[in-house]
Amino acid sequence: RLRQAVEQRELFLHFQPKVDLATRRILGLEALMRWQGADGKLVSPALFVPVLEETGLIHDAGRIAFEMAAAAYREWSALGLKPPRVAVNVSALQMRRKTFVAELFDAIGGGGSGVDLEITESLLMQDIDASIAKLAQLREAGIGIALDDFGTGHSSLAYLSRLPLDTLKIDRGFVRGMTENAGDTSIVTAIISLAQALNLSVVAEGVETEEQA
Repeated sequence: RLRQAVEQRELFLHFQPKVDLATRRILGLEALMRWQGADGKLVSPALFVPVLEETGLIHDAGRIAFEMAAAAYREWSALGLKPPRVAVNVSALQMRRKTFVAELFDAIGGGGSGVDLEITESLLMQDIDASIAKLAQLREAGIGIALDDFGTGHSSLAYLSRLPLDTLKIDRGFVRGMTENAGDTSIVTAIISLAQALNLSVVAEGVETEEQA
């Protein structure tokens, strides 16, 4: 069913806003892959994304996600709007391919597409030097790079200063727990301080209440 969904382009995107805490304006979007099952209900990404990766379908699905994100950005721009940039998550399997950068540029139509990347720590640590080289190429083309779920993977502070990054994302587990757990509050504070020291932007995932904000 999933192979058919990829071939027939049944996968689609939902867009989650990134909001500036000071002005409450939308500064960016994260593209989230979605799939509607035969019963009309959405299938959880926790179920279908691992299958995409296990079968290798993630390469085609990932390309579709980049194409759709870039197309949405161009469509909004053509309407005279000033759309925020759209971040797309990248799988470790995609990143490992030697042709990843070329395939990405082909999918989004080169620079000026309004598309950025979100990558996870564990993805980077598997082949740090190759990852740095690929990310550097993308940044030179004006594509922003965010490190997702920071603090939950296999991060190495020794590598953090070498990575061509623009943004650190605080994992939603810390954000959810910080109003009840002093330890989570300390971790969030430390990540913000670290990001500021490295001249990086910070995104807090999953802010859902005014207290968390």
